Amino acid sequence: MPRTQLRNDRKFLGRTSKPEDIVVVSSEGAHVKDARGRSYIDLTSGWCVGNLGWNPKPVVDAVRKFAGPNYILPSLNYPRWTELARMLVDIAPGKLARAYRCTTGTEAVECALQLAMTATGRHKLISLEGAYHGNSFGARSIGAGDVDNLLRGCAKLTPPLDERALGRLETLLRGRDVAALIMEPISMNLSVLIPDGAFMRELVPLCHRYGTLVIADEVACGFGRTGALFACEHFGLEPDLMTIAKAVTNGIAPLASTLATAEVADACEEELSFYATFGWLPLAVEAAIACVKHWRAHEDQILANVADRSNQLRARLSVRLPEDAELHVIGLACAIELGDEDFVSRVGKRCRKHGLLVSDEEDTIELFPPLIIDEPTLAEALDILDEAISAG
Repeated sequence: MPRTQLRNDRKFLGRTSKPEDIVVVSSEGAHVKDARGRSYIDLTSGWCVGNLGWNPKPVVDAVRKFAGPNYILPSLNYPRWTELARMLVDIAPGKLARAYRCTTGTEAVECALQLAMTATGRHKLISLEGAYHGNSFGARSIGAGDVDNLLRGCAKLTPPLDERALGRLETLLRGRDVAALIMEPISMNLSVLIPDGAFMRELVPLCHRYGTLVIADEVACGFGRTGALFACEHFGLEPDLMTIAKAVTNGIAPLASTLATAEVADACEEELSFYATFGWLPLAVEAAIACVKHWRAHEDQILANVADRSNQLRARLSVRLPEDAELHVIGLACAIELGDEDFVSRVGKRCRKHGLLVSDEEDTIELFPPLIIDEPTLAEALDILDEAISAG
């Protein structure tokens, strides 16, 4: 079956890169099983999706018990939409007060950009050099890639994001024509880039001084990944808009949201029409509500495990990596910059050969373990990774 499946994949499925030779048939907790019966320790969590581990019982049970409508026209009313929206703004940082219905992280970013432009009457944007915020033309135009600057009004702020970066940012803001700055508070997509506290503390006041809004993209770094429920919390950051997706349903169903302050939402109410055909499908809403309820009940316990496993991961890697490697760790977000794309590719292949899934992007190994991973499982995974790196 695996070889037949791979042939059919190549024949029928459109991709932009070749898939790995792993045919997944099941997943549970921190493990993924393939069609040959082999189990892999998953240190990717689907790239920050399965933060609660695969098949978390409270979420799976809620979805299985659901007997409501399959679909609701977005212009109608549905009480569970309101309930989820209230829950999301309750757990969100700052003064975020309204939740817009989206399907994916890309769509949530698109919604945030449109809200910012409509609320300010401006069309220019600022993002971080090399950042990633999604795959639509709008989202890719504020990120890296071959469609860079399609909006023809996106300026790039180059890291490091320290106190001196505030001066570079102010230069970009002085024209008073920038609608918003968008960034991940801690960037999963820039090798776990952690800004300096001095930069983050002054970010919102500086932007507001020039009439610019701040969009926090928490699609990947939200829901406990960095050791706080949202990465904004590390800095006391209170954004005007925030995007969430991925772990909000733990991958059980597609759902995303753009959260906005009442001031931004009210400014756009009669001016912007945003429509998502499959935004907040009833079944996906049940998964999201179950996830948020689980976080409310077990946040301290989950984040305590994140802190313990983060210390374990940092202690192990800091003494076993090559001297020229760069290690970035916060919570259970880890990037190991090895400086050699071919080497990283070999490491990734060796890990998979020995039952470990990691992300091997360009010259960096990235680890995003499920937040519920235990000490022995992480130790076993790090043994495999250590051997894969040591093999050269």
